Amino acid sequence: MELLIIKPSSLGDIIHGLQAAQSLKAQRPDVRITWVAREIFAPLAQACACVDEVIVFHRKAGMSGLRQCIREIRQRRYDWVWDMQGLARSGLMTWRARAGKKAGRRDNREGARLAYQLMPQLPAGGKESHALDILLQFLPLLGLEPRVDGPLAFREVESKDLPPEAAGAVVLFPGSRRAEKEWPGFATLTEQLLVSEAAPRIVWAGDQAVTAPLEWPRERFFNLTGKTTLPELIPLISQARLCVCNDSGPMHLAAAVGTELVAIFGPTPPERFGPWPLSNPRHHVVRAPVAGLNALSVEDVFAPVAAALAGEGSATADGGTDA
Repeated sequence: MELLIIKPSSLGDIIHGLQAAQSLKAQRPDVRITWVAREIFAPLAQACACVDEVIVFHRKAGMSGLRQCIREIRQRRYDWVWDMQGLARSGLMTWRARAGKKAGRRDNREGARLAYQLMPQLPAGGKESHALDILLQFLPLLGLEPRVDGPLAFREVESKDLPPEAAGAVVLFPGSRRAEKEWPGFATLTEQLLVSEAAPRIVWAGDQAVTAPLEWPRERFFNLTGKTTLPELIPLISQARLCVCNDSGPMHLAAAVGTELVAIFGPTPPERFGPWPLSNPRHHVVRAPVAGLNALSVEDVFAPVAAALAGEGSATADGGTDA
């Protein structure tokens, strides 16, 4: 069976879609999955073991990129098209696809529903459900269970630019896609970890370069921000002892591959956008006080990080008294 999944962005959303696709393939190995992804995220989909083919959507090319993507979509006939994005562009791709059945998100926007024949039911929590739970509801369209089947599996990725010391390190991601989701305390947290020696080696990573103090010990601290490719995040995160992240794509990747993590949340609710599932004892969520991420102290984050490294506890923490 030929299935086209349209999920061009963003990083965390694509990871959730890949988790649903992996479950689909575990239950229906005969399904051949083609994935539509933006140029910056296509390497992740190409590396995922459950994806057979990737059609690259060159969004930065404007209308010419959209037309080229649709031309590639129309080169094959599909049994099913699943629009997991639910927006105008993905709806247009779905409408133009040659397919027997077309389905899209029930919580779609921008008129995308005009392209669908079917819409899966929302989970019991409705539109406020976790993003992954919403995507898992596509599986019952094929008579399958809406479940996650184990850690997300990837093909081997070449990672020649990663230092060997990164394996087993504590990996910190100071950035996020939106500035209001970035906790400003990563440098102070790193200093505390270096002084306490709770973490033998510390790595900073992320797509945007972040300057770190030159006096930090080079044998224990490695600044890879702005230096790693998206596929290289797979072995970096998979081999990490612990990841500390803002609400971001790397946080969702860590949760998907089974790496223990501390996730820092401010304006977004972890019930909808946190590591899935929140009940996993290896997912430690720290919520900022109502005053915001600037009011979240280093001690509020250091405590669960140190506890995780010591193998203690799994509670979700609220930073400050106003959370």
